[in-house]
Amino acid sequence: MMTFNNRERELTLLLENRIKGFCSSMEENSMGRDSGERLWDEPIVGYSRGDDPLFNKLKKDIGQFYWTPLEIFTKTFPKLNVSPEKLTVISWILPQTRATKADHQKETAYPSKRWAISRFFGESLNNGLRKHVVEILHDLGFEAVAPFISPLWERKTSKQYGFASRWSERHAAYVAGLGTFGLCDGLITPLGKAMRCGSVVAHISVQPANRPYSDHHEYCLYYSNGTCKECIKRCPVDAISEKGHDKAKCYKYLRQVTAEYIKTNFGFESHSCGLCQTLVPCESQIPNID
Repeated sequence: MMTFNNRERELTLLLENRIKGFCSSMEENSMGRDSGERLWDEPIVGYSRGDDPLFNKLKKDIGQFYWTPLEIFTKTFPKLNVSPEKLTVISWILPQTRATKADHQKETAYPSKRWAISRFFGESLNNGLRKHVVEILHDLGFEAVAPFISPLWERKTSKQYGFASRWSERHAAYVAGLGTFGLCDGLITPLGKAMRCGSVVAHISVQPANRPYSDHHEYCLYYSNGTCKECIKRCPVDAISEKGHDKAKCYKYLRQVTAEYIKTNFGFESHSCGLCQTLVPCESQIPNID
């Protein structure tokens, strides 16, 4: 159970209301001019402490290039002397809409138009939200940084996992108690796996909720009891197997196939697939493990 002092409660309520308010604006959260359709449904928000042991565990597992919250914060604000327990990572989940998921369920090889739009324009909204949260905190007198849009962020190669980067939004959400990973590497959240996520590291102190899981694969039916494997069936290029997610094969399909498909059929440049996120038990919820 999350326990706040009065100041923490006021701050978290303000942040959550402002995040949800940003996403409720049709000017920001729209499929397109005069479309009347939302890009994302209402988000959920979670928190983790900057000294959470999982951040150092991720760094050790993924590679020394991977940032802890303290590292990206001190790189951004080198003149500030901050200890990790005084930092909080604010994470959010942006769930796909019912209409987008319904359209995407019909596809077997390429992304639906709604899905491609949510990947391209929806991530622009997500970047706007990252900046918005940083600005809110700055106006309140707190320093903050959104690692994913920091000029210091860059892609890296992990000896263990291949494609990686200095900061992962999904891993930040995992530490914040918002979900665990599935067979296809997607994050299974209370609102399902069909989503995108974001985060900000701030010089604020918030006592996070206890994580409702103890294993990073806890919500995945395959890892929990050996069943399901529906995401394997959904992948058009066999990039998912019982061994997990073949990032190289997935990346090649995105860059060489879906990018051209989106440009030719929808008229903008992007790359997405996400078929493994729909028509699966974890599409819109945490599946029943029993």
